[in-house]
Amino acid sequence: MGAYRSIGRRVILRTALGAAAAVLGAGVFAGPAAADGTVTVASWGGSYQKAQSLALFGPAAKAMGITVKEETYGGMSDVRLKVKAGAVAWDIVSSGSGSAARAAAEGLLEKLDFSVIDVSTFYPTLKTDYCVGSDVFSTVLAWNTATYGDNGPKSWADFWDVKKFPGKRAYRAGVAGALEPALMADGVPADKVYEVLSSEGGIKRAVDKIRELKPHIAVWWKSGAQHAQLMKDGEVDMTTGWNGRFDVAAKDGAKVAYTFNQALLDYDCFAIPKGAPNKDLAMKFIAEMSKPKIQANLPLHITYGPTNKKAYELGTIDDKLARAMPSHPDNAKLQLPIDLDWYAKYEQAAAAMYQDMLTE
Repeated sequence: MGAYRSIGRRVILRTALGAAAAVLGAGVFAGPAAADGTVTVASWGGSYQKAQSLALFGPAAKAMGITVKEETYGGMSDVRLKVKAGAVAWDIVSSGSGSAARAAAEGLLEKLDFSVIDVSTFYPTLKTDYCVGSDVFSTVLAWNTATYGDNGPKSWADFWDVKKFPGKRAYRAGVAGALEPALMADGVPADKVYEVLSSEGGIKRAVDKIRELKPHIAVWWKSGAQHAQLMKDGEVDMTTGWNGRFDVAAKDGAKVAYTFNQALLDYDCFAIPKGAPNKDLAMKFIAEMSKPKIQANLPLHITYGPTNKKAYELGTIDDKLARAMPSHPDNAKLQLPIDLDWYAKYEQAAAAMYQDMLTE
């Protein structure tokens, strides 16, 4: 996914999920008029997409009187294939910020019209010319409380310390959010991580650090649903992953806790694939989902924060919940914000080195 993806301890309510199940099964939300157009949105499925459906897609479709059809997809690699084949069927895709930055550099996305999409009250940096922030999240270090109780690992150095914290690890199969923890585990201060990654040998240093831990990594996870399920099943003792997914898993009975210390502060965004069949309506739909009233719904369904600052002023998000969010100042100060410029420049080379390490 990958962020800053950031944010609380309230999670998707069982009853709300049950009510949404039938709608999600059909993959369609219709507004009252439902005759003025249809947009097709692709996201990543699981608890995350259910939260988007309840908080963003459904309310925005209702407000506009249109129909929104939902699909799941595998990320920007799927967009690349469709764009190159001239067969784009999605109007909007939900993407990690880094993946969107790279896709934009490849010419795979439409430029957004910010005369239509109002981002004047967004947090700074949560948009680019080609994607607009949909939520803020954190990539955190999580552990199995059945294994470690409340005394689990609290830093990436602990994650790498197999003597102090013996047990099975899980780690991301993709490079996004994988190299930064390795460098912090290797002693690099958070504010120097991207400087090191940009230097000669920096990426290799991070990959070598992960190679060092590789014998203890039982699972290389590929999705948020997967890393949450690993903790629900007790299959691993610690893992990296997205805070909201772990909160959902904990609500469902998983023995899981996590820390914001040294987490990666990230955000997800909405983007329009190049050649989207309903580009103009998609732009308006993103604009609707970006409004404070709709953004304020999100933390009520999953612990990711709104990107629109005014959402916090409506009284919908209570203070206790707000303070549990990754983007709350008390939590944000513990974290490393993802550097999109680094990903746009180096992700392709880093991904190749990372995959070489995985297949050794």
